[in-house]
Amino acid sequence: MTATWFTALSDVIDRAHLAGGEDLATIVDDAVAGLGMAARPYLVDLPQRHLRSLDGGDPVPIGSTVAGRAFRLVEILPVRDRRTGRPALWVPMLDGAHRLGVLYLVLPEDADAGDPDLHRCCWTLGGALGQTVMSRLAQSDTLNRLRRPRPLSASAELLWQLLPPQTFATPDMTVSAVVEYYDEAGGDGFDYDSSGGIGYVAAFDATGHDLQAGLVCSTALAATRHARRLGCDLSEIATRADEVVRANTSHSRFSTAVLMQLDFATGVLTYINAGHPPPVLLRSGRMAKELVHGRRLPLGLQHLDTGNPTPPPASERLQRGDRLLLYTDGVTEARNTRGEHFGLARLVDTVERHNAAGLPAPETLRRVTHAVLDHQEGRLSDDATLLLMEWPTPAHPRLLPAAQARAPR
Repeated sequence: MTATWFTALSDVIDRAHLAGGEDLATIVDDAVAGLGMAARPYLVDLPQRHLRSLDGGDPVPIGSTVAGRAFRLVEILPVRDRRTGRPALWVPMLDGAHRLGVLYLVLPEDADAGDPDLHRCCWTLGGALGQTVMSRLAQSDTLNRLRRPRPLSASAELLWQLLPPQTFATPDMTVSAVVEYYDEAGGDGFDYDSSGGIGYVAAFDATGHDLQAGLVCSTALAATRHARRLGCDLSEIATRADEVVRANTSHSRFSTAVLMQLDFATGVLTYINAGHPPPVLLRSGRMAKELVHGRRLPLGLQHLDTGNPTPPPASERLQRGDRLLLYTDGVTEARNTRGEHFGLARLVDTVERHNAAGLPAPETLRRVTHAVLDHQEGRLSDDATLLLMEWPTPAHPRLLPAAQARAPR
């Protein structure tokens, strides 16, 4: 990286320490001005249909534009700036593997938009800005309002403050999740972790469609997260969550859940299904089986099964390249105007088709979620959550290249 690029990157990082969300567009534009460039950041909205400029302007559709393609496929794409005729780049803006938007960079007139060294510098700038945006989201109403085509309900506000980022990756695994309705959801949730050679994913679906559902889901998620961080095994995580949900919510409320742990070294998956739809194992891009074992009552209800011991977790040995699909019943039970459910077969077929196209997990889920919404003409009757986990993370030309080169295969 040249000294001038280093200076630009330092300016973004240093000025962002004391910046609000509304200042970021100016900061990055000022930083690249010394390179003879202009910059405009765009954030993806919560339904992942448009990219929205931090400094105003019309939303840019994700599905039909070069900017959207850069976002969808996580690639740097060259164009000509319509106003100046100068070369320009659309650059993915990431926090880790989480797609936050894109950065539009107008280059000097004599710049080579295909220069690999230029792309590396722009990629680093996009990553630095993405991490800065992510660090400001929790404290910036400006950034949050920008990402919301419609206002959130109180239950959705609670949910989005509690959930981790929608995409996460290490060399060992990628996790991506989508929740709809983004503006009214409250009963569905997800969680994940990767540490100590073990990957963890969970999906939740609390009863109801109101703020109480959000409170039950939040309680179940917090209880499982707390037990996991205490070092509990999967059975104890479920038991402790069952006790917390039962003690702190209405007796008529509960949450279904799937809790999973994957040993990266051996590929052995351990899982518990607390009244949730069975996860789907995808192998070589196709459905291999449903994971139907390890069943127990939903969290908050296990004490009712006094005549039987709590069943142990089930296990499944995965193969490298496998994907696990977790979903809530709001996906498969979505009805169109003819009363037809979206159904598991349609869900699996949609995932398989996008797998065959070689799409990354976040983009696969984005498209599947939109297919579910389109099936019900944009209005779901229940929260719908999808989570896709892949082991290990596929190779990417710029994403974690050094770490992936060192990772065992």
